[in-house]
Amino acid sequence: MSLAMRVLGVAGLAFLAAALCVARPGPAGAQSRIKDVAEFESVRANMLIGYGLVVGLNGTGDKLENSIFTRESLIGMLERLGVNARSEALKTKNVAAVMVTATLPAFTRQGNRIDVTVSTMGDATSLLGGTLLVTPLLGADAEVYAVAQGSVAVAGFSAGGAAQTVVKGVPTTGRIANGAIVEKEIRFELGRLSNLRLTLRNPDFTTSRRIAQSINGFIGQPIARPIDNATVIVGVPQNYPGETVALLTDIEQLPVTTDQVARVVIDETTGVIVMGENVRISTVAVAQGNLTVRITETPQVSQPEPFSNTGRTVVVPRTDIQVDENSDRKLTVLPGSVTLQELVNGLNAMGIGPRDLIAILQAIKAAGAMQAEIVTM
Repeated sequence: MSLAMRVLGVAGLAFLAAALCVARPGPAGAQSRIKDVAEFESVRANMLIGYGLVVGLNGTGDKLENSIFTRESLIGMLERLGVNARSEALKTKNVAAVMVTATLPAFTRQGNRIDVTVSTMGDATSLLGGTLLVTPLLGADAEVYAVAQGSVAVAGFSAGGAAQTVVKGVPTTGRIANGAIVEKEIRFELGRLSNLRLTLRNPDFTTSRRIAQSINGFIGQPIARPIDNATVIVGVPQNYPGETVALLTDIEQLPVTTDQVARVVIDETTGVIVMGENVRISTVAVAQGNLTVRITETPQVSQPEPFSNTGRTVVVPRTDIQVDENSDRKLTVLPGSVTLQELVNGLNAMGIGPRDLIAILQAIKAAGAMQAEIVTM
């Protein structure tokens, strides 16, 4: 998208100058809790995955001649139950091979139940009415941490005939609430730690230092120190002996003023622009516009006189071409220290659309007049 020269008239420029030169209040730092901007290292969830079979489908399962893994899994399951099915040609459509996924929360104990998600692998069209058979769920270390089984709840449905099919939602994915039982715990003794590590969700050196200062001010001792822009180490003080949970509870409620890098995020496919409050524009001249060519076809029908033997009806083309070079558009100068919000407000008030605005922002950045990082999605 090139920067052309479509700028507005004298009245529009006056409006923009007024919009950009209004007095701006100083930036107000919004405070957040430490628990909302950082998380404690090792206090996290773990992903589980497993492969299983869903049975009881009403003819909406995998076609065994197309899904070899479904057929072999079904035969293997029947053999474990004492049924020999290898010599027979299986043609059932009531079985589907599925992948089962779940999240094991931190500190989940043996015997607790967790939710699981079931998704088809073959050409099954719906899991409605199906039941997941016993499926071990593995962690990243290939150890079994939970076992899933139960009736699959499907939000969507599929129905159709010879000429039309209706599908609502995603009938090939379902969920089993409390469908897995935890069989193995992930051992972690939080109370025995002498040092805690806080990891920032949005790494920033200023925010990291402010978190350490907030903790030290609350405890009254220099127990916290930032080691980089994403990590703060907190030592367990003597007045919290063996009460690490109590220390975490007090720390996570502390307010902290976060900081952020001046950044503009642009999605050119949808025309979405997201900007930070710290973005600034240096003094720069901007002109924007387009060359518009309008071609109008108005063909006319020419007919002969009544009762004419020699004339015939023909279509006569009529073409009207109009060229608008926007010659009345002029250059405007943006004063220094203008915030991006003020720039956008002024340009929006003059009717400049998001895609033209994207071109203007990219050109300002290329000119070195924007004090921010542009991220294009």
